[in-house]
Amino acid sequence: MRSIIGLFLLLGLTSPVIAVASSQTITDMLGRTIQIPTRIDRVICSGSGCLRLLVYLQGQDRVVGVDSAEKGGLPFSVDARPYAVTYPQLTELPLFGEFRGFDNPELIAGLDPQPQVIFKVNAPRDGGVGSLQTKTGIPVVALGYGNLTHGREELNRTLRIMGQVLRLEQRAEAVIAFFDQLQADLKQRVADCATTDCPTTYIGGLAMRGGHGFASTEPAYAPFVFLNAGNVARELDTGESNFSHATVAKEQLLLWDPDVIFLDIASTRLPASANGLEQLHTDTVYQAMSAVQSGRVYGVFPYNFYNTNFESVFANSYYIGSILYPERFADIDPLLKAEAISTFLNGGPAFEQINADFDHLGFSRIVLR
Repeated sequence: MRSIIGLFLLLGLTSPVIAVASSQTITDMLGRTIQIPTRIDRVICSGSGCLRLLVYLQGQDRVVGVDSAEKGGLPFSVDARPYAVTYPQLTELPLFGEFRGFDNPELIAGLDPQPQVIFKVNAPRDGGVGSLQTKTGIPVVALGYGNLTHGREELNRTLRIMGQVLRLEQRAEAVIAFFDQLQADLKQRVADCATTDCPTTYIGGLAMRGGHGFASTEPAYAPFVFLNAGNVARELDTGESNFSHATVAKEQLLLWDPDVIFLDIASTRLPASANGLEQLHTDTVYQAMSAVQSGRVYGVFPYNFYNTNFESVFANSYYIGSILYPERFADIDPLLKAEAISTFLNGGPAFEQINADFDHLGFSRIVLR
């Protein structure tokens, strides 16, 4: 079958749709009705973060190819994706296309064994779902990705569709319930703490489709939302389901002057001019902020790294909680909690390794003076 599809592609013809003896019908995130085999043993994951979600569902043994991001194609010298740290063997799988959903139908046709289904996240943005299905003759399931604040419904629906396709519905529900339990635990710890009584805070250096400096933030940063923290950038929140990313002027940051600053350590792997840590060290405006003056700057694990690391979101939440409300998180060892979260989602620990690769800046006070 692989050679037949390859021949059709080489001749510039439309690949035949593969008939299946036993099939099921599913509806994807674009509302497309797709017929797929009842039993799915071989898949590929296209687009930012798709493979992460598959690992959460414990479906990594069904992957038969990966995109360039899994083979060192990201513009960072180290990796901050817990699922990739836990399963380094994924890098050894055959290549089927470039990262961010730029798939190569000929490479897909050359995979042996062939995938029975192609999962594709961010399908409305990346486009080409119907074309890819036509060219490969393989069902393409369009998914979203979502997030833990404005896009939670999209995240849950994506996990459930993947679970339905793979017959891993119980695991999908367990992951969703796990997220719910963590969020509920965080919220109950600060339930009686009014935002006006809490320290004001800011998260800088967030990656967003690439690395950024200290001015890069997210007004709806999930750990701050879960902890009812006084995020100084909250006023910039658009309330939209996609990431409400923002770049803040230095002068505005000085006017806001947060009590506590957190730095996403992904920024520390950028060149000096764009490196959030170097900017805090050298920029006179940033140096004038109260949190820098008082030594209240702390490192947190990368939030976005080829889309959002959901285990890092929750791990960061517990660490940030321990800084902002130490008495309410006295029972938590943040790094142990992070590893427990990674173990549930990815099947093993990852944060100690990531921290070593980032000079142990995660979950630590950053000395600037």
